[in-house]
Amino acid sequence: MDSQPVIAAIRFGLGRRPGDPVPSDPAAWLDSQLLPDLPAPALPEGLPLTMADILAAQVADRQSLRANEGRPNLARIRQGEAAALLADSIGTPYGYRERLVGFWANHFTVSIGKVPYVVGHLVRAAIRPHVAGRFADMLAAVTRHPAMLAYLDNATSTGPDSRMGRRLSRGLNENLAREILELHTVSPAAGYSQADVTSFAKVLTGWSFGPRGDAGGFIFREGAHEPGAKTVMGRSFPEGLEGGMQALAWLGRHPATYRHLATKLVRHFVADDPPPAAVARIQAVLQDTGGDLGAASRALVRLPEAWSPPLTKLRTPNDYVIAVLRAVEAPPDAGERAQGALRYLGQPLWAPPAPNGWPDVGTDWAAPEGMLRRIEWANGISARGSGRDAADLAEAVLGPLCRRETLQAAARAGSAREALTLVLTSPEFHRR
Repeated sequence: MDSQPVIAAIRFGLGRRPGDPVPSDPAAWLDSQLLPDLPAPALPEGLPLTMADILAAQVADRQSLRANEGRPNLARIRQGEAAALLADSIGTPYGYRERLVGFWANHFTVSIGKVPYVVGHLVRAAIRPHVAGRFADMLAAVTRHPAMLAYLDNATSTGPDSRMGRRLSRGLNENLAREILELHTVSPAAGYSQADVTSFAKVLTGWSFGPRGDAGGFIFREGAHEPGAKTVMGRSFPEGLEGGMQALAWLGRHPATYRHLATKLVRHFVADDPPPAAVARIQAVLQDTGGDLGAASRALVRLPEAWSPPLTKLRTPNDYVIAVLRAVEAPPDAGERAQGALRYLGQPLWAPPAPNGWPDVGTDWAAPEGMLRRIEWANGISARGSGRDAADLAEAVLGPLCRRETLQAAARAGSAREALTLVLTSPEFHRR
């Protein structure tokens, strides 16, 4: 097997399964995964799907909690959404698209620790449909989503001079405005000030959600909105909902945003220290196409730096767990058990510790304890798949990227289980 198809599946996808076909044109194969209307993960039957259903389930759980009956809907929604995503990741032929979904979900971080009901819906409704579309459209969809409005406390943010602010003495919350500027769009490199953060927070006052909202749950509460025009980074925006939409459209197409996004994309797909020439190329594609993420994703797979040298990125725990389960051809129901593995390895699904998301640099994941836990977990997986020939599996999932030393160590192993563990915990399997 040539190295290019393996690199395509490992670096851009979620890892090879032994039975996966070998594409003759790896770049074209990756491009095909950006087509619209590819199937999404199938959710368990009976799970609330719409935002109205989810918000209604949340109300029911609050009533159950007051009656000391627990939170049955919370567990069902959270576990069902997570298990469906992981099960799909284990078996999907569209690894590049799923990696992009995960990348943008981490870029727009929310956590089940604070918004347990709605993270899965955010990924389904606001991120997945836009991974090959315009960044500004994704930004608007995510910012209006109840998950983000609740996670960053904008749902109750009230303009000091609004009708509600004067009557109830409620205050302004700057969390969402600050994180949009710092993390989601232009980054501090754009040179915005604290006054810009405050002004942008006023632009977003009244942005809330509820059961009577639109199809996504969004509500604009005019009575909580700060009146008058506002200026953000030298740009004036009118009052009302339209002012907020204009601000997001402008930030979503800002040159500093494109530079920030290009740097993060190249860091994720190429190297911890992003090569400047690669960043410049992706930034130019975004600039020339008005933020077309599909165009940027196609350009990524054509960066020479993305193919050589291979295996420059350490797999995060999430990457590693999915790659191992794909390599041993785990069944879909392993998605539910994978949630426990991710917690054990330090990267629980949809539960990053802060709004800047999970780190994307190897040094943050290379601590000895974390690597030892990977070995312990992989050894348990090997026990369930010990009938597999380790050398055959290495050839099928790593091809020429598997080192001779790994094959020699596996051949000398005392058991099939030990041989398989040696392959699954080899330095090359830990990298992508």
